[in-house]
Amino acid sequence: MPSVFIKTYGCQMNERDSEAVAAQLVAKGYTLAASEATADVILLNTCSVRDAAEQKAYGKMQSLAAEVRRHRPNVVLGFMGCMAQSRGQELIDKLPDVDLVIGTQKFHRAADYLEDIFAGRRSKVCDTDEEKGSEATIREHILAGNAQTKSVTAFVSIMQGCNQHCTFCIVPYTRGSERSRTIADIAAECRDLVSRGVKEVTLLGQIVTSYGKREIGARDGKSAFVQLVEAVHEIEGLERIRFTSPHPKGYGDDLVEAYGRLPKLCESAHIPVQSGSDRMLKSMHRGYTRERFVTIVEKLRRVRPKIGLTTDIIAGFPGETEDDFEQTLSLVREVRFDNAFVFKYSKRKDTPAAAMPEQISQALIEERHAKLLGLVNEIGAAKCQAFVGQCVQILVEGPSRRNLARLEGRTRCNKIVVFEGSDRHRGKLLDLKIERASLFTLYGDPAILQ
Repeated sequence: MPSVFIKTYGCQMNERDSEAVAAQLVAKGYTLAASEATADVILLNTCSVRDAAEQKAYGKMQSLAAEVRRHRPNVVLGFMGCMAQSRGQELIDKLPDVDLVIGTQKFHRAADYLEDIFAGRRSKVCDTDEEKGSEATIREHILAGNAQTKSVTAFVSIMQGCNQHCTFCIVPYTRGSERSRTIADIAAECRDLVSRGVKEVTLLGQIVTSYGKREIGARDGKSAFVQLVEAVHEIEGLERIRFTSPHPKGYGDDLVEAYGRLPKLCESAHIPVQSGSDRMLKSMHRGYTRERFVTIVEKLRRVRPKIGLTTDIIAGFPGETEDDFEQTLSLVREVRFDNAFVFKYSKRKDTPAAAMPEQISQALIEERHAKLLGLVNEIGAAKCQAFVGQCVQILVEGPSRRNLARLEGRTRCNKIVVFEGSDRHRGKLLDLKIERASLFTLYGDPAILQ
């Protein structure tokens, strides 16, 4: 059977989709290639949130096509994901060496379409149509069968799509409207993962706190999302629950209270704020004010004083004045995020923001991005240093990504901790003393390992 290599761009949703496609292909007899150089099928799972991500994937496919067609003309090349959804047939028209384009509601069709291509029934496939029920089709996971390589953590997709329509965002157009799986279906997937050694699950959605609003609704004062978290919390053997990405509007008192009531729900939250200026937030169509965001943070810190908080921020949104930008800087100083993903505003096709007047020059966007990132890093480094000398609990995930001779895990508040250990510690909850810290990484003392 052929071998496949999947390269993923973008968010954790894309990572999860790539895992599922890989698992489906393995179940059909494919092997996973170590690199694109040896693969019979090369798939790029793409992102459209920023232009740079699209250009990177497009350029990668151009270089792959030039190399592959010279030396291995029978290799199948394909695009998946958001860029595939938004551009569709255009990708094949502009890159004739591309054989397959699969939209965001068609991941589960990958094996069938590849079979058609290999069998000669079709030379090219482009499918970006909507498909009812697609939110419940992707549940496979790659989990190796030995203790050295099997996954300790797993992403679980609970919904697809987004109804928010922020003026800068293309996601509602590439992922479609919100569609949620059932609580029973998600809980069953989580139970299966735990039976195979997973200790921590991360619930995924474009706006995860919008889960089940229409399909399930609130009950006994609890949103559908909190009901789901409670159901997953009941799974025996599961140690930790995380979720991403929420929307500030989804942080009702029921969710805040859940942090204090459900011990498996980690005291960690990624809450995208995007700007500290009410004027910009309104222009972005975010649906909350700076004051509302700060109130959410205050409530969470009252329930969980040591909660780790991260966010997303856009630098250089159209019409952003110096005063607007200063308000964002002041919000970062006030909230003191543990970390933030700071993005340079990028025009996206057919979004309202792309047509707004007062577009910011690239030079000024770069300047503001650098200043904001510097402040975020300064605060993040100080918060990391505060852990030195403390004892923390980590879930050991496996070898460090930067040094395979060491292990790494995460604290409940989502800090990465690197330490010297052995394979027997993988999947274990360990208490470590933090001996030093770098910008966003902690280093544990191995002397107290049990």
